[in-house]
Amino acid sequence: MARLHLRFAAPAVVLCALLSGGVASQAAEASPAACPALLQKTFNRLQDDAPQNLCQYSGKVLLVVNTASYCGFTPQYEGLEKLYANYSAQGLVVLGFPSNDFGQQEPGKAKEIADFCFNTYGVKFPMFEKSVVKGKNANPLFQELAKAGGGEPKWNFYKYLVGRDGKLIDSYSSITTPDSASLLGDVKKALAQR
Repeated sequence: MARLHLRFAAPAVVLCALLSGGVASQAAEASPAACPALLQKTFNRLQDDAPQNLCQYSGKVLLVVNTASYCGFTPQYEGLEKLYANYSAQGLVVLGFPSNDFGQQEPGKAKEIADFCFNTYGVKFPMFEKSVVKGKNANPLFQELAKAGGGEPKWNFYKYLVGRDGKLIDSYSSITTPDSASLLGDVKKALAQR
């Protein structure tokens, strides 16, 4: 009887080994090694606090922006959303990071910020939880962007353009609008890279 049990157990063991090997190889394909180091971070989504791994944006061109609701540059939300709508099909993703670092211009809680962005400017591009974007307590993405040569944000709506390879292309001051010729030119050039 034990022998009969082994005959049936062996194929099950082999099947489990094959399945786990298949799962392991799939996991290797989606491993962090396939994702640029800059994107190997997780932030909570602004709307619902759901954790979002930035590796989901691997292979995309990213425009990373620190935002605020009560700033002279706040109307740039409209331009950022337009940029995202016009170029997302080609691979552009705008990532918004609300911050209260400059002039206390983002005092609200997540729901207030999310409602303001959507109701006032129709923002649909990904927005993440409010965080610090400068200094030693800056969130890890902004720390790495600063170290990569982009410098720390000088004010709200500072922008970083990241290529499909996960490397910083350039950074732009708050006065550079989303429809400026320099930024648009760089975005189009980055989107053309494969």
